[in-house]
This record gives sequence, structure tokens and C-alpha cells, in this order.
Amino acid sequence: MTDKQIPRPVTGLWFEELTPGLVVHHAIRRTITEADNVAFTTMTMNPAPIHLDADYASNTEFGQPLVNSLLTLGLTVGISVHETTMGTTVANLGFQEVTFGAPVFAGDTIRVATEVLDARQSKSRPMQGLVTLEHRAYCTGSEALVCRAVRTALMHRRPPQ
Repeated sequence: MTDKQIPRPVTGLWFEELTPGLVVHHAIRRTITEADNVAFTTMTMNPAPIHLDADYASNTEFGQPLVNSLLTLGLTVGISVHETTMGTTVANLGFQEVTFGAPVFAGDTIRVATEVLDARQSKSRPMQGLVTLEHRAYCTGSEALVCRAVRTALMHRRPPQ
């Protein structure tokens, strides 16, 4: 190891392992609490009463506060990291599509699956490749698809042995 190399945890998959069609059903599930929703919503300075005001929300079509959709998105991608990209990602390059199919409420537990849609070698970086991932989050009680996010990441290739 040279002075410039620092050890990093690697539990994710290398570029070569992220083949189109691969589906990873993530072991971690997450129950979202009211505290999660309030903390996230206030930290991101979102004043929408649908997330923070139970009285207001009780008079909406949902009858209760909604979990902030960006918290749902963050958890959807975050849950996937340990088994897909931990220590093997160079950079998240962007999201091509994000959709929310059903509301999420405090107390709901979400589970996530990730599918590799595309993978190609980088033309300018021979030790890296671009991978397009589709993350899908489901509410475990209803099995409703609550979030779908398609993103592209620049990934490390497996180091030479």
C-alpha cells in the first residue's frame, strides 16, 4: 500500500460483477418512524404541513402525515449500498428517473431490490465502468411499490491481483 492509498471497506460489487439482469434483494429492511420523518423534513427545511402537522394531515385524503418522499428516496438508495456499491463506487453520476407509486406513512417498513439495467466500460477510464441501476422499494405490509429510482454510477473494476 502506498502513502496515498487508504484502506476502505469493500462489501459492494465490482464493475465486472454488476451484469445486466442481476437482481439483488437487499437483506436490510427499514421501518420508518415519525421521528425519522420529522427530523429529515425539518433538516431539509421543508415546511409542508402534510409531513409535520398531524391535525392538518388528518383532514387530507391520506388522513395522516406522509413520509417525505425524499426520505423514501434516500432510504431506497441507501439500503442498497452495502450489498451493491459499498467501497466500489467512484461517483454517483445522476438519476434518470424517480417515481413514487404509493404513499409511505410512519410505521411502514420498506424493503428494496436493485436490478442492474446496463453496464459498459468507461471510454476514458480503463479501470472503471458505468452501471445503470434500478432501485425499487416496496412497503412490506401492502407490497406496494413506493419508490422506483434509476441511477448511473461510475464503478471501480476489480483491482488486478
